[in-house]
Amino acid sequence: MACLPLLSPAAKAQDQPEELRGVWLTANDMPVLRDRGRMQAAVDQLAELGFNRLYPVVWNGGFAYYPSRVSEARQLQDFTFRGLQGQDILAELISAGRNRGLKVIPWFEFGFMAPPESPLAQRHRSWLTQTRDGGLTSTSAAGRVVWLNPFRPEVQQLITDLVLEVVNDWGADGIQFDDHMSLPREFGYDPFTRALYRKDTGKDPPANPEDPAWVKWRADRITAFLDQLARAVRAARPGALISISPNYYDFAYKLQLQDWREWVRRGIADELLVQIYRPDLESYWPHLIRPEVQEARQRIPTAIAVMSGQRNRPTPLALMAQKLAANRARGLGVAFFYFESLWSLGPEPPAERIAGLAQMLGPRRQALGGAGARGASAPPLPPPPP
Repeated sequence: MACLPLLSPAAKAQDQPEELRGVWLTANDMPVLRDRGRMQAAVDQLAELGFNRLYPVVWNGGFAYYPSRVSEARQLQDFTFRGLQGQDILAELISAGRNRGLKVIPWFEFGFMAPPESPLAQRHRSWLTQTRDGGLTSTSAAGRVVWLNPFRPEVQQLITDLVLEVVNDWGADGIQFDDHMSLPREFGYDPFTRALYRKDTGKDPPANPEDPAWVKWRADRITAFLDQLARAVRAARPGALISISPNYYDFAYKLQLQDWREWVRRGIADELLVQIYRPDLESYWPHLIRPEVQEARQRIPTAIAVMSGQRNRPTPLALMAQKLAANRARGLGVAFFYFESLWSLGPEPPAERIAGLAQMLGPRRQALGGAGARGASAPPLPPPPP
């Protein structure tokens, strides 16, 4: 039998299972986050309900949602994102979360993805990868997007600089990468990547983007970068967590070149949240017993992400409760997408949804505490950036 790979440094420090209970704070939640009083009330409410993770967006649409010297110096944006009272939203959210025992793990939502009209895409056309027919765009939940070439050193350096800025200057408890820290399998036919593949293999990339060797080569390159980035984060801020929130594995690997099972096995990831946004329990629960999910659960805190609703598609409280119960029966935590829909966009009144969430999450609060027992202790908070 093959030996299991080493655990990540943060995972080594964890000595008992933690049930992840997280929520994403998206661009749709900015009206709450930008107002100091509403943000504090939201953090207090989430802490009272028993959440232990907040994932606020900090990279979306090619822009930093915090006062980023990296982004402004590279002329990717000519504005500084602040709150309504002039405050640094991210700094205050991290402080508020830490005061209530919640880990705040900023979320790089767009990863290698960017809008075609963004300054990032317009200023650095050579950084974009392409399909075999020369196409630059694909369709995503965010509309038409282009893809930064994850194999180019310049792209890797930009992502690294942004991530280390958040980790070093804001003292975040970690960083989260989702399903966009990837590349649709149709891409990678740009001249730079073609030359790199020829250098490595002596052959041109296959015409078929589904070719197993071509898929693996690109996936392995992305894995190598994530490994390098995770090492840089841990060297800069020991104890910082690398959180990942991909799609289910077959989809992630075959269609997005995202080998997150390898990320878990190699100790790159400290926690895993698999996005399973299904409309009913019947199509949801089979994903909980997938072998790669159960393997991950034995190694790091693992959760299944649940859609708590959208503006045009509310999720009933009863379905959320059923999914959380199914998760717990398989030893898995939960994360909700996204904050606004927890109680403001549901079919039930907000008070009823808050009470329901308290009932759902309550049974584990006494055993694990607000921040959970397994996560690495939070590094000290540095002074706010100038």
